[in-house]
Amino acid sequence: MRCPFCGEDETKVIDSRLAGEGDQIRRRRACQACNERFTTYEKAELLLPRIIKSDGVREPYDEQKLRRGMMHALEKRPVEADRVEDAIHHVEQQLRGSGEREVSSRQVGDWVMEELRALDQVAYVRFASIYRSFEDVNAFREEIDRLEQTPSPELKKHQLDLPMGNKK
Repeated sequence: MRCPFCGEDETKVIDSRLAGEGDQIRRRRACQACNERFTTYEKAELLLPRIIKSDGVREPYDEQKLRRGMMHALEKRPVEADRVEDAIHHVEQQLRGSGEREVSSRQVGDWVMEELRALDQVAYVRFASIYRSFEDVNAFREEIDRLEQTPSPELKKHQLDLPMGNKK
């Protein structure tokens, strides 16, 4: 690994440990020439499916495009960066887990909406308004009503199933 400070090719790994959800390795390194220290992250490079846009165009998955879309919806909302990164990671896990070579942008959008719904309801409605091309205020109202009627995925995780009693 080349030193980002002086450009020297010889660096030494001082410490390695797992990072993220265990799918990355964080390495502390020291340059042999200038003695500066820096951190690198290593993760497996897996091929993600291509995305089929609504007009039929196929393009490679772009994590930065996903991040920009989510951050735009979350602008000025009180959501920690770690939670956003976890949400992006969950969408990528679903992409990998699909086992498909190509996935529709609509499916990716649905996964993003699920994650945003668990993160922040305002961000969810913002994203939905663009993703579903709301035409008027009634579309917003309908989406908010739907949001209020169904519990969020986070809330569902914490709910207990009601026991089904015997009817006599």
